[in-house]
Amino acid sequence: MSFKDLKLNRPLLRAVAEAGYDNPTLVQEKTIPLILEKRDVIVSAQTGTGKTAAFALPILQSLFDRQDAPKKGKQVKALIISPTRELASQIEENFKTYSAYTNLRTAVVFGGISIEPQKEVLKKGLDILIATPGRLLDLHKQDFVNLDYVETLVLDEADLMLDMGFIDDVKKIERLCTKEKQVLLFSATIPYKVEQLANSILTNPERIEVAQNSSTSKNVNQLLYFVPKKNKIELCLHLLRNTIKGNIIIFRRTKFGVEKLEKTLVKNGYKADSIHGDKSQTARQDALDRFKKGDVNILIATDVAARGIDINNLDAVVNFDLPNIPETYVHRIGRTARAGNKGMAYSLCSADEKTYIQTIQQLIQLQLDVIDEHPYPLDPKAKPIVHKSNKTGSKHKKGRKSEASKKKKKRWY
Repeated sequence: MSFKDLKLNRPLLRAVAEAGYDNPTLVQEKTIPLILEKRDVIVSAQTGTGKTAAFALPILQSLFDRQDAPKKGKQVKALIISPTRELASQIEENFKTYSAYTNLRTAVVFGGISIEPQKEVLKKGLDILIATPGRLLDLHKQDFVNLDYVETLVLDEADLMLDMGFIDDVKKIERLCTKEKQVLLFSATIPYKVEQLANSILTNPERIEVAQNSSTSKNVNQLLYFVPKKNKIELCLHLLRNTIKGNIIIFRRTKFGVEKLEKTLVKNGYKADSIHGDKSQTARQDALDRFKKGDVNILIATDVAARGIDINNLDAVVNFDLPNIPETYVHRIGRTARAGNKGMAYSLCSADEKTYIQTIQQLIQLQLDVIDEHPYPLDPKAKPIVHKSNKTGSKHKKGRKSEASKKKKKRWY
């Protein structure tokens, strides 16, 4: 199938061809016709399957006939809600690419940077708005965003949005839009919470599932190293010196862990940068740009900061800390081996992470290849370290007041 078969108009076909895409991906093939028919849809698809274009192209097509409203007269007709700033920026880039030969105006708003320039952009009027929930509600409260004209509402990465605690914000935003709107929900996985949300805000939705949520690309070679927790940094350095080459993302569970590893790698002469939630938006974007340009070849990230980031030509993913949610493993390694390329995934597993490996292998229906030949092997009998406290309960048996505070004191009244 080609994009022409999807009944897209010439300006869009031209922009898509110039972006280097010849044929639609499976998710685009299935989703675009339904969105053009104004159906509500629930799409379950991993990142890297081309889902942004699956909603961007039909939205641009449906707004194309009304693109020439005077700029000031433009109202937000399509609203895309995204959980993270990086993802929001990326969606905006996609919309701008595909709308190159139209007069449709797109803008993105998110927190972490000054609100004033965003107000200026909104004042000028636009057709398509991409936003993170918190900043959108701030701007709405201050009367800079009018959602009375929204015809299509897109919730992207819905599972992550709910994991990050945005459910009430999302429901509020949905209520602020018109009742007659079309709702498109995209999610890598459809857990119960996402199902509940979908039932409350979508009308007779069509369901599209592209590949099992557990599917890991056949092109990723997945290797597993058992290592004592205290030796992980040494093993990581050993692998970088001898085994892992090219552009690499290393995942850690915490912001503190990310910073610690970054300092160690830089001290050892590696070109590394990092992204995590405590960094300002500008710093995160700078790190990403440096990585994309090749100024650094190692990016260390937490899962939330890296979700949905689109990086081409990624050679390897390193799971420095294994995720306790098996689907997260699938997301992580799905960043390499995109568009038919080959990739590598290296996982470092300490004694207390062995149960995570079991659940990951159950999900992906695959036994990971264990590499024993390395300088820091884990003793097979090693048990997880449990930190025990010497304390034997509270010294205040009844209630929480200490003896001193119970003594009669002079009160001020």
